Amino acid sequence: MRFPTNLWGSELPSLSLRIKESSRVGKWLDVLSHYREMQRYGVEPSDPSVYPLILKACLNLSSRYGKPMHAHLIKQGYDSFASIGNSIMDFYLKCGHLESALGAFHCMQNRDSISWNIIIYGHLNQRVVEEGLRWFNKARVARFEPNTSTLVLVIQACRSIGAYSEGLEVHGYMIKSGLCAIDSIQNSMLSMYVDIDLGSARKLFDEMSNKDVISWSVMIEGYLKSEEAEIGLKLFRVMVSEDGIQPDGVTAASVLKACGRLKDIHMGKLVHGVVIRRGDNDDLFIGNSLIDMYSKCKDVGSAYQVYREMSRKNNVSWNSILSGFVLNERYSEALWLFNSMAEEGVEVDEVTLVNFLQICKYFVHPSQCKSVHCVIIRQEYESNDLVINSLIDAYLKCNLVDLAWNLFNGLKGRDVVSWSAMIAGLAYCGKPDEAVRVFSEMSKTQEKPTVITIINLLEACSVSAELRRSKWAHGVAIRRDMAADVAVATAIVDMYSKCGAIDTSRKVFDKMPQKNVVSWSAMVAAYGMNGLPREALALLPEMKLQGLKPNSVTTLSALSACSHGGLIDEGFTFLKSMVNEYGIVPVLEHYSCVIDMLGRAGKLDIAMELINQIPDGLKVGASAWGAFLSACRSYGNSELGAGALSHVLELEPKNSAGYLLGSSMYAAEGLWENAMRMRRLVKERGLKVSAGYSLVHVGNRACRFVAGDCSYPGSQEINIMVEQLHSCMNIEEGIHFGVLEC
Repeated sequence: MRFPTNLWGSELPSLSLRIKESSRVGKWLDVLSHYREMQRYGVEPSDPSVYPLILKACLNLSSRYGKPMHAHLIKQGYDSFASIGNSIMDFYLKCGHLESALGAFHCMQNRDSISWNIIIYGHLNQRVVEEGLRWFNKARVARFEPNTSTLVLVIQACRSIGAYSEGLEVHGYMIKSGLCAIDSIQNSMLSMYVDIDLGSARKLFDEMSNKDVISWSVMIEGYLKSEEAEIGLKLFRVMVSEDGIQPDGVTAASVLKACGRLKDIHMGKLVHGVVIRRGDNDDLFIGNSLIDMYSKCKDVGSAYQVYREMSRKNNVSWNSILSGFVLNERYSEALWLFNSMAEEGVEVDEVTLVNFLQICKYFVHPSQCKSVHCVIIRQEYESNDLVINSLIDAYLKCNLVDLAWNLFNGLKGRDVVSWSAMIAGLAYCGKPDEAVRVFSEMSKTQEKPTVITIINLLEACSVSAELRRSKWAHGVAIRRDMAADVAVATAIVDMYSKCGAIDTSRKVFDKMPQKNVVSWSAMVAAYGMNGLPREALALLPEMKLQGLKPNSVTTLSALSACSHGGLIDEGFTFLKSMVNEYGIVPVLEHYSCVIDMLGRAGKLDIAMELINQIPDGLKVGASAWGAFLSACRSYGNSELGAGALSHVLELEPKNSAGYLLGSSMYAAEGLWENAMRMRRLVKERGLKVSAGYSLVHVGNRACRFVAGDCSYPGSQEINIMVEQLHSCMNIEEGIHFGVLEC
């Protein structure tokens, strides 16, 4: 039953108000309910502004209500109103129906700036970028006025597709229109220029009269992403100290990342202070960034303190501090943390597994590597290249060569990291022939070796100590245009020195276009290794003349050269002058080297005195006591040697070297019971014994003499010759040496 219009008309304004009120509070069902109530009595709202609200209700409830509403508006002739036509377009665009929105736009009799803004915004928002830019150009011809949000989207569109010329045109349009003073538009333009042309971005940035935190952040992050982190950090310092603008969380995290990359802990601490002042220290993302920064700056203590003080932690937090311990070679703490993760029920992911494999590799835990392999299979990480390559590396470092081979051969797609890991691992396991064979196999594939691959190949040739093969590897580096790389050239210097070709080492060193501290250290070590200690020492003042300061490794190599070359006085003097002349405080390794030097010269009392004088905070390690024990064995002093032996066995109970040194020392003095006790302990504890060997170059071959091996053809004749030599030297009979074919 239809009521007369004149009876119902008095209620129309009330229902229209109800529609508006329901729309304001988001009661969309009520909006449609009030409208249907009007339709039941055959009347329409007299106020056209009600229809956009009804369309909005359709959008929020179900898009299927929208099309009938559109048809009804066309029938009633309301689509001629620009505001209603705009609402129809907005409805279709928000429903994802771009074509329907375009149809509505083309049917509109009256278009305004909002109409153009909606259609451009719709294209760009739905990532139809190039078409959206074309619509923007059409709109400019039609002389419409874009709003700020549309302009920001247009600029972002130019940025996303790298449309530099279109971006310049938009910039020119905004200058003419006087819109450049709007902060959001300025920052959008700055973001576009940062991606396209950092120089133009800096020019725009310098011209900006009103720089907010977004402006500074965009410019700083632009420098950080463009590998110009130093400039980015300088700009950050100006932002905080001179302009007094506090960074937001994203900028702080980006700057912390750059500090870690540059090892700039001073700036990192400045950012940390800013974070605390802002009260962002509870922010999980920033907390994780701080852990990463401190770890990369070699301050794992501060990284752990940040970790402990975090009120919330996630997997990234645990993995960040675990990575920090591993990166700083704090493997015992890393192992403890990994066990804590298991106790806390933290989920293990690929980052955790890669770090734990590094721990297994350091402690040489074959069984743990196998356990990790099981976890990898269970959690389906077998297709993760980083995890599998880490597992191959760990297997090889734990001497599980067969398992590494099986894993490597089972890879469907081997990348350069896989090949490099296999080459490095085989060289580490003393299998240089296999390492070279793997490189040759890699050369037949499409995979191109990197600098790391070439360095691994050179290391394999160093292990084999064959001059011909080393020259071949040098040629490979030259053909690959990598011989001039400072790391590769340094590896070549080291390789030739281990082949005994010290003159070739020096030639390569002299021809290096660039040298760093590592290069000089390698040359110093090369001279020491080849019995030329005076030449090694002569390199240090030469190095200073080149503007390079020796580091701990350089000075350790010089001390080692003195030790093996018998330059006792020079070595002792050098140790005393390290602080004054080179600014290097001796560490335990330096003292161990000098103790070894004194021991070799039979100066056991002075060596013992030096051990007692080692500064507080430097705990005398197994290397120092081992060197002293070796000297006691050589000079028949089992009284001092017994004390050194107890320290060695306490510090390294799983290393067979100490037991064998002790056994040899006792045997030399006829204390057979003590000698046998040391041998029994080796067997009872299942320790692996690695035989010592010497290399002798015969022609182009490096023959390896290994104690106790008689498998080499002609070993009997060689043993007879050795026995005769022993007899001539009055060495006790019964000690025999054999050879192993190279």
